[in-house]
Amino acid sequence: MDNNILRIKEIEEDMSRPDFWDDNQKANGIIRQFKSIKGKVDKYNSIKQEFDDIFTLVHLAMEEKDGSLVKEIQDDFRVFKAHLEDLRIETLLSGKYDANNAILALHSGAGGLEAQDWAEMLMRMYTRWAEDKGYRVKTLDILADDEGGIKSATLLVEGENAYGYLKAEKGVHRLVRISPFDASGRRHTSFASVSVMPELDDDVEVNINPDDLKIDTYRSSGAGGQHVNKTDSAVRITHVPTGIVVQCQNERSQHSNRETAMKLLKAKLLEREEQERKEKLEDLKGEYSQIAWGSQIRSYVFHPYSMVKDHRTNVEKGNVNGVMDGDIDEFIFAYLKSQKDTA
Repeated sequence: MDNNILRIKEIEEDMSRPDFWDDNQKANGIIRQFKSIKGKVDKYNSIKQEFDDIFTLVHLAMEEKDGSLVKEIQDDFRVFKAHLEDLRIETLLSGKYDANNAILALHSGAGGLEAQDWAEMLMRMYTRWAEDKGYRVKTLDILADDEGGIKSATLLVEGENAYGYLKAEKGVHRLVRISPFDASGRRHTSFASVSVMPELDDDVEVNINPDDLKIDTYRSSGAGGQHVNKTDSAVRITHVPTGIVVQCQNERSQHSNRETAMKLLKAKLLEREEQERKEKLEDLKGEYSQIAWGSQIRSYVFHPYSMVKDHRTNVEKGNVNGVMDGDIDEFIFAYLKSQKDTA
């Protein structure tokens, strides 16, 4: 914590220099860093104050032999423990991009309407989780089906440490239930994949040759009022060498959609580089196994029993409906802890 306090003082000195705003991009990056570090210090000080208050209350109860304070002490201690656990989890988010916003992409697997409904259920789950965290969720692109559900969706989750938390959700998610779309009432297994990338700051360099890009425009679909389907505002960018395709139709202008699509492309290219580097390292260790439909990270079982199980950490929760309403912190925290233990 002392290092953070020193860093705050250094940044404050930088911010007081007359030439600080000469480079807006650099200045904004420094301010984001300042807010992040100061937030951590403030949270630490707040929790420390909670502990000091409890300690004082315990001494007061002992001196006055006042048993009526016991319940208040117990209640305060429960709150303190919860806040301390939150802070401990945040200390696990030390990755280069963990503090960044997150780009969350969902894709339904094979199975038609059932799989598309599952992808939409997951999108709702993550939206509820993000809103509970105080994060802002923005739909960048969505491909809905006329019959129901979604084939794919790309969301931007804005808030500190959004990527650090949501990176735990990357992988294949399996649903087992009695399908509401099956007149025979049979049990179905459906899959959806989730990929998570950090939204990159403008100062992060990813080399992209403009000649390698194929840019198409088309008319937006979905919600949007009179603007929708009347102008070719949606943008699709194909990075020819890698075959990566990104698209955005959420913004009100073609320029804004193109700008957002380029951010998505940067994030996907960086993810590709990181994955290739990781595969080389893990291949040398003999540990690499590619994510596939048969290697889901989590199963959500509605029938014949109710349970959600994370196959990486073995964490289980019996309240499936609670999980679908966004109660996934236990899975995320367990995964982050497991990664720290094996680092």
